[in-house]
Amino acid sequence: MAVLTDPIADFLTRVKNAGLARNEKFTVPHSKIKAEIARILQEEGYIWSYEVSGEGKDKVILVKSKYTQEGKSIVTNVKRCSKPGRRQYVTSEQIPTVMNGLGISIVSTSQGLMTGAKARKLSIGGELIALVW
Repeated sequence: MAVLTDPIADFLTRVKNAGLARNEKFTVPHSKIKAEIARILQEEGYIWSYEVSGEGKDKVILVKSKYTQEGKSIVTNVKRCSKPGRRQYVTSEQIPTVMNGLGISIVSTSQGLMTGAKARKLSIGGELIALVW
């Protein structure tokens, strides 16, 4: 088994690839931050649902992908901004608008993980995790 240096990028890539392959569901190893990203994606309408199952080291997140009436994935692309080798921090004014409001940015703040729009509204910056559209 390969050791992952960036499990968040792996999770986001699996979300994108599941949509491209038209997979209804997929699983990823569990971590708190991946569960929070899945929660945000569900709240924003990019996935149908997510569910945490298992215990201990066998814990996984089951994600159900969402598609349009024509069968296209809602998630067309993702971009990992802050990486383990180079963190990217932004102030509330620097949080990017994704695709003129058609996408979301995910920001890790002192008050937890949230969308860029919510962080802008609360006037808090943090680490820019990813852009999803």
